[in-house]
Amino acid sequence: MRIDFYVSPSDQLQERLVLVCQLAAKAWQAQLSTFIRCCDLAQAQQLDELLWSFRSASFLPHNLYQDNPQAPIVLAVDEQPVDNDVVFINLAMQIPSPIHHFNRIIEIVCQAPEILQKSRENFMQYRQLGYQPQRVEL
Repeated sequence: MRIDFYVSPSDQLQERLVLVCQLAAKAWQAQLSTFIRCCDLAQAQQLDELLWSFRSASFLPHNLYQDNPQAPIVLAVDEQPVDNDVVFINLAMQIPSPIHHFNRIIEIVCQAPEILQKSRENFMQYRQLGYQPQRVEL
């Protein structure tokens, strides 16, 4: 399994969501399904809006889980992906469970103190579980 922590130099939460859109667009272009686990429904709705306006020249096909759990890009809160062969982007504060079902997990780190602290805890938890997460500096 590949686990990457994308580390943004920004402390702005909106920048974190823009990074998620960029990663989802890249995965979609590579014909990979993407499952984005949000921390709450408000964040899922905010990301839903951002995905509509993220690129004016192209459309990123996405849905909230309750509307279409098999969309190319799925936004969820507590739900699990229908298919485990997805790029799992984790915006929630805890690591996904069960973790061994996924081939690729991406954690999005920004410099906001609460996100930074929780990201460090998640990084250590992945290591304790025997995984070797990698940092990707942006």
